Amino acid sequence: MTDRVFNVLFLCTGNSARSILAEAMLNEFGAGRFKAYSAGSAPRGKVNPLALALLQEQRLPIEGLRSKSWQEFARPDAPVMDFVFTLCDQAAGENCPVLQGQPITAHWGVPDPSAVVGSETFRMLAFREAFQMLNRRIRIFASLPIASLDRLSLTRQVEAIGRLRPDAAEDLAS
Repeated sequence: MTDRVFNVLFLCTGNSARSILAEAMLNEFGAGRFKAYSAGSAPRGKVNPLALALLQEQRLPIEGLRSKSWQEFARPDAPVMDFVFTLCDQAAGENCPVLQGQPITAHWGVPDPSAVVGSETFRMLAFREAFQMLNRRIRIFASLPIASLDRLSLTRQVEAIGRLRPDAAEDLAS
C-alpha cells in the first residue's frame, strides 16, 4: 500500500455540472487517496445552481468548486495528473491540451443534466440520475487496488468502469 495521493481530472465541455459533481464526490469518497479536479473545453464560467443544490443536499462540500478551462492544467505549474476521465461525448472527441506526465485516460459518458428542459423538479431528477451514475463509478474507482495493478490492468479497469450501465450490476473482474 502506498501513501501517494493520485491526481484525477474530470473533463466536460462546460464544466458546470457532471465534472463538478465528480470532482466533489471523488474528493469526499476517495478517502484521502485522491485529489480530484475538473475542467472544461468551453467552460460556462459558473457552476450550475442545481449541481450545487444537489451536492449540498448530499452533504458534500462545495467550497472551491468553479467552472474553469482545461488549459489551467496544461500550464507548467499545474499538478501532474495520474488519471483523466471525460464525462461527455463532445469532450471525449476533442483534442485535449497536452498534460504533464502520462495520465491513464478513459471515457465515462454521462448524459448532460444541464441540457434537460422542463420544470425544476424534472431537471433535478436528471441531476440525481447523473449523480447516481457518477457515484457508482467513483466508488468502484476509489476501491481499486491502484498500487498493486500494472498500467495495462489499471487502464482496462477504468475503461470498464466507464462502460457500466446505470441499471445493471457488472463484474469488473473480467
